[in-house]
Amino acid sequence: MAARRTIRSISGPIALSAVSVALAAGLLVGWIYVIWRNLELSKKVVQNTWLMVAGVSSLVTIIVVLVLFAVFLAREIREVRRQTSFLDSVTHELRSPLASLRLCLETLARPDLDPARAAELRTMMLEDVERLQAFVDDILEASRVGYGDAVRAVGDVPLGAVVQRAVQTAAARHRMDPSVVNVAVPEGIVVRADEMALEIVLRNLLDNAIKYAEGTPEVAVRAVPDGERFVRITVEDHGIGIARPDLRRIFERFYRVPEEAVRARRGTGLGLFVVQSLVHAMGGRIRVESDGPNEGTRVHLRLARSSDRSARRAHAHA
Repeated sequence: MAARRTIRSISGPIALSAVSVALAAGLLVGWIYVIWRNLELSKKVVQNTWLMVAGVSSLVTIIVVLVLFAVFLAREIREVRRQTSFLDSVTHELRSPLASLRLCLETLARPDLDPARAAELRTMMLEDVERLQAFVDDILEASRVGYGDAVRAVGDVPLGAVVQRAVQTAAARHRMDPSVVNVAVPEGIVVRADEMALEIVLRNLLDNAIKYAEGTPEVAVRAVPDGERFVRITVEDHGIGIARPDLRRIFERFYRVPEEAVRARRGTGLGLFVVQSLVHAMGGRIRVESDGPNEGTRVHLRLARSSDRSARRAHAHA
């Protein structure tokens, strides 16, 4: 098995840039001091002053360029790390179902195979194909979001119906009963959103809540009015939680929390990136809260509320 390519640490370029900045700053201070001490010895004060100004400007430019270079390099190395992690996740996600499909096909080719066993293998194959399809759909959705083609039409959407569909899909993906999700969405709430995009958002949040649970999942979806113009939707779980330093980065593309509990579960680091992009595209806001590891997570969505007349019309067509 080939060894994985080692990615260089960002500490080296940052340290080199810091040393360069320090040397440039020392040179700047020394230059100013020398010129200042020799101004009295020169009759060309104006020329020396301009020389000092030109030198200061040049060195400040050098320092700014070095700082920008260090920031750019650190960002690029971090992006490469995230993409490498993403490729590792994709490889793992594809390898497992493909190996299962191959094993099932080889077993089905046996002439003495019991019919009941054959039916069981076909069910397993269908589940693996559905898993692959869901995985590919997630990647395609992230690609569409990256190109700004995520939200097509914002209109009046009955929230309760969308939540129920998202719950059914997420529960089926994890082979669980939909009752593991406690839904508390008052009847008649209608939001301004893209219906398909909103369903993708809720499905991803519910998928994360179930996937990162410890033991039997405890997930809740609640919706309450937030003033007269908005609705706040909360997806809450009692799973592995998120450390406070990681809360600032969980919406970055390809980012996964560097914890063993997270690495032990399948994922690409695209789900919350897609969620945030879709919510913002629909004119909403999203916020994540967690009291720390093993303390669960709360995701709050804030979407515009439809007018009473629009709400009645949308609810009638739901």
